[in-house]
Amino acid sequence: MYQSIYSPSRRGFIKQASYSLGIAGIGGAAANPVFASQSLGMPSESVFPPEKKAGWAIVGLGKYATEQIMPAFAECKKSKLVALVSGTPDKAKKLADQYGVNSKNIYNYQNYDSIKNNPEVDIIYIILPNSLHAEYTIRGAQAGKHMISEKPMATSVKDAQAMIDACKKAGKKLMIGYRAQYEPFNLKVIEMVRSNALGQLKMITSDHGRILKPEEKADQWRMKKDLAGGGSLMDIGIYSLNAARYLTGEEPVEITAMMHSTPNDPRFKEVEENMTFLLRFPSGVIAQCNSSYSYQEVKRYRVFGSEAWLDLDPATDYYRHTLHIGKKESKEQILLKEGNQFASQLDHFSECVLENKEPKTPGEEGLQDLKLMMAIYEAAASKEKVKV
Repeated sequence: MYQSIYSPSRRGFIKQASYSLGIAGIGGAAANPVFASQSLGMPSESVFPPEKKAGWAIVGLGKYATEQIMPAFAECKKSKLVALVSGTPDKAKKLADQYGVNSKNIYNYQNYDSIKNNPEVDIIYIILPNSLHAEYTIRGAQAGKHMISEKPMATSVKDAQAMIDACKKAGKKLMIGYRAQYEPFNLKVIEMVRSNALGQLKMITSDHGRILKPEEKADQWRMKKDLAGGGSLMDIGIYSLNAARYLTGEEPVEITAMMHSTPNDPRFKEVEENMTFLLRFPSGVIAQCNSSYSYQEVKRYRVFGSEAWLDLDPATDYYRHTLHIGKKESKEQILLKEGNQFASQLDHFSECVLENKEPKTPGEEGLQDLKLMMAIYEAAASKEKVKV
């Protein structure tokens, strides 16, 4: 049994506060061990009978879970919501009634391990503060369930590796919730970049920012280093980092970074406000990325090629995306049908479980981002280039 590094009082705090748990919460070249064997497509229509669906349990009933993930099951072909895990019984009961979840399938954080006795649950989705991902993923794997964790998958490389090891030992699959890699506009951009529609890839710029609001429960835990693991980089900078990797299909070899927080701002007593980092890739491509907790919401990237450029802005929003491609004397908008990235992500993992396939965004993908984020923090602290 996994021994929690969190005290009983911490779990009591989870139960009492409920945190409003949610995460605001990301290709193939052979040079990239994580992306090399992964398909860029959406889940296929498939091989098993249409009535066969994997049963899902959601751990943590905060805003992201209740407003994005749970409603997406209505559009799923291979996934069904069958269980809930929460420290707030009344909220869990209300949601169970709303989604048709049997009341016997409501768990709390203390009896969570007994989910091993529930054959209806095939997959458990962890949507908790970052530092709790490891504990509940490991306990879920030990309970014999396939696991998906929100990003960042953990707050340390050690914990991320422990999650991978626990799932492998249990013979269960582990996936990380990089929803943008299941979203039609991002998939289209990957296809365009890889097919040289922009010419030779030269540079990527990406910005992700939002205002951290201490008056909102969903942001309160994000100001605590022991729960969040870090500030804007861990929460939203990870989108820029992951995008740079899936757009190039490469892993960076060199990192430089700068970090700054407004003095005496209580929001940033423990975590960073702003992070700027540069990634150099083997091909020569440079990615310049920014994350901030102090400017109005932005979720964008621009990709520069030798023949053209493209903008996806917003790039990592939930339901709206705008894609433009431009050359020296022209600019056009590329129109695509918006798709439900949440349903696509859920069904992809269900298909992997039902057909014994490897997920597109496995634990190793989350581990790699975590290693790189630790290198970014090192580069910012040392003010030196870090080789990776």
